[in-house]
Amino acid sequence: MGYTAHETAVIDEGCTIGEGTKIWHFSHIMPGCTIGERCNIGQNVVVSPQVVLGNNVKIQNNVSIYTGVICEDDVFLGPSCVFTNVINPRSAVARKDEYRQTIVKKGASIGANATIVCGHNIGSFSFIGAGAVVTKEVPDYALVVGNPARQMGWMSRNGHKLAFDNQGMATCPETGERYQLKDNRVRFLGE
Repeated sequence: MGYTAHETAVIDEGCTIGEGTKIWHFSHIMPGCTIGERCNIGQNVVVSPQVVLGNNVKIQNNVSIYTGVICEDDVFLGPSCVFTNVINPRSAVARKDEYRQTIVKKGASIGANATIVCGHNIGSFSFIGAGAVVTKEVPDYALVVGNPARQMGWMSRNGHKLAFDNQGMATCPETGERYQLKDNRVRFLGE
């Protein structure tokens, strides 16, 4: 066993957990899920069957990740954020065959108490503000906030709001990395 889990965590048989992953108090890891290396799963987190988490995924306390969700490497899920997996749930109607997939792409961050409505992918290095309700696709590097979530700008890989000049160029204030905005898409240019 190359991972560590608090004694109160419940880890069902049939899941795969990578080297160096830490699972904290009262979390439930359900059968058939795949968790990568060096992940940190906070207190009271539910990881449902068939969920896939890449490497270095950070999940804060009280997060629910339901079947149909895939998180790529380096994703951050803030406290109490939640994913859905059915568009029109009803207690008396079984809809397990209607689960919709949501992919959270590499490096994306989802803020505290945000809700991700199923079937809408979250772009690489995008940033979902606290309390946002995402009801449509989020482009790579986009900053979205509100209910329903609306795009308010663009973010660098290090999580800084980008200010584009008249030529569509921006620089991350922390790293000096360059970005280009063209046709409403951001492209990473490097240093």
